[in-house]
Amino acid sequence: MSTGFDTRPVSDTPLRPDFGWRFGLSVAAAALATLLLAYAVVALLLRGTALWGTNVPFVWGFDLINYVWWIGIANAASLFAVILVLRRHGLRTAVNRFAEAAALAAVAAAALYPILHLGRPWLFYWTVPYPATYAVWPNFRSTLVWDFWGIMSHVVVTGLFWYTGLIPDLATMRDRAVAKRRMVSARIYGVFALGWRGSVVHWARHQAAYRLVAALVLPMLVSAQTIVALEFATTLVPEWHQARLPLHVVATGVPSGLGVVLALAALLRGGLRLERFIDEGDIDLLGKLMAATAVLCGYVYAEALLVAVLEDAVTRDAMLARAFGAYAGLYWGGFALIVLVPQLLWLRRFRLQARWAVPIGLAAAAGVWLDRFSIVAGGLLRDHLPRIGPLYVPTVPEWTLLAGTVGLFVLLMLGFARFVPVVSMFETRHEESEADVP
Repeated sequence: MSTGFDTRPVSDTPLRPDFGWRFGLSVAAAALATLLLAYAVVALLLRGTALWGTNVPFVWGFDLINYVWWIGIANAASLFAVILVLRRHGLRTAVNRFAEAAALAAVAAAALYPILHLGRPWLFYWTVPYPATYAVWPNFRSTLVWDFWGIMSHVVVTGLFWYTGLIPDLATMRDRAVAKRRMVSARIYGVFALGWRGSVVHWARHQAAYRLVAALVLPMLVSAQTIVALEFATTLVPEWHQARLPLHVVATGVPSGLGVVLALAALLRGGLRLERFIDEGDIDLLGKLMAATAVLCGYVYAEALLVAVLEDAVTRDAMLARAFGAYAGLYWGGFALIVLVPQLLWLRRFRLQARWAVPIGLAAAAGVWLDRFSIVAGGLLRDHLPRIGPLYVPTVPEWTLLAGTVGLFVLLMLGFARFVPVVSMFETRHEESEADVP
C-alpha cells in the first residue's frame, strides 16, 4: 500500500496561525487596490458616467470590455474544471479547487460592471421581475436583463459546484482543527461541512450531487458566454452583427481562463510547497493545453479575416478598419499574446519553470483583454453612418475601476488560499487509492 496520499500538508496550510510577511504584504496591496475600486464607484455615483471617455458612437467602453473579459475568465476556468470532473481525469485533483475559486472571484468582479454602466446604478433592481404594485415589468428584450439572468445563474451554479466539492474537505478541516485544539476554526468548518461524517450514504449522495451540478454548469457556461456575444449581434453595427462572433468570444476566452489557472498552479505550487499535489506532470499538461488552445485561436483569427474578405463591402470595410485602423495595435497585440506567446509552452523548460509559466499565462489573459477592447471600440470605427466624434480613450477613473476589480479578484483568491484547502483532499486520496489497485 502507498503512503503517499497523506493530505496533512494541504490542511495544515489554512490552520497556520501566521502566513508570513509576504502574504500580509500581498493582502495589503490587494486591499489597497480594492479601496481604489470603492473610490471609483463612489465617484461614479456622484458624478455619473461623464467621468468615462465614452462618446458617440463609442457608447461602450471599459464597462463592457472588462465585463466580457471577466466573464470569459470565469467561463473558461469553470469549463475546464467541469470537464475534468465529468471525465474523472487525474488532473482534477491538482487544479479543480482553485480553478473553481478563480471562476467565482472572476464572476464577482464581472458582476459590478452591468450595474455600474446603467447610468443610475442604484436602480439596478428594475431589471429584476419582482412583484411591484405599479406592475412595471422589465423589458425582457433588453440585454441588461440578459446580463442579470446570466450573472445570477453563473453565481448560483458555479457557487454550488465549488461548494459541493468542498464539503468533504471542510469535514476533514473540522476534524484536524479539533486535533490541533483550534476550536473556533473547528466550529466554523463544522457549520459549513453540514454534518458530514463520511458514511456510505453521504458519499453516494455527494457524488451524485457533484456530477449533477457539474452537468448543469455546461449549458450555463455556453449560454452565459454566448449571451455576451449576442448582445453585440443584436445591434446593426456591421462588425458586431456576425454569426461568427459567439464562436470567436467563446474560443478566444479559453486562453484567459487557462492562463489564469496555469499562473495560479505555478504560484501555489511554489508558494505553499505543494509539489507533491501539483506535480510537474500537472504543470506540463496544463502548459500543453494552453499552447493547443492558442493554436485553435489562431485558426479563429484566420477565419475572421478570410470570411471578412468574402463579405459585403460594408462588413468587409468594418473588419479591415478594426484590423488595420486606429485600434490595429490592440487587434494585433491581442493576436500576439493569445496565439504566438503561448507557443513557447511547447518547450518543456518554459512549461515547468514558474518564472516563465506565470508571465505567459497572464500575458494570454491580457491578450484576451486587448481583443475585447478591439471588438468593443474597434468594431465601431466603421458603421453605417460617418463617425463624427473623437476616438474612445479610457480615462483615469476607468483605469482605476479596472485596477480595483483586479485587486478584488486577487483579494478573494488570497482569502481562499488562507482559509480553504487549495487542493481537493478527498479527490487526491481517491486517486491515490485507485493507483494502489493492481
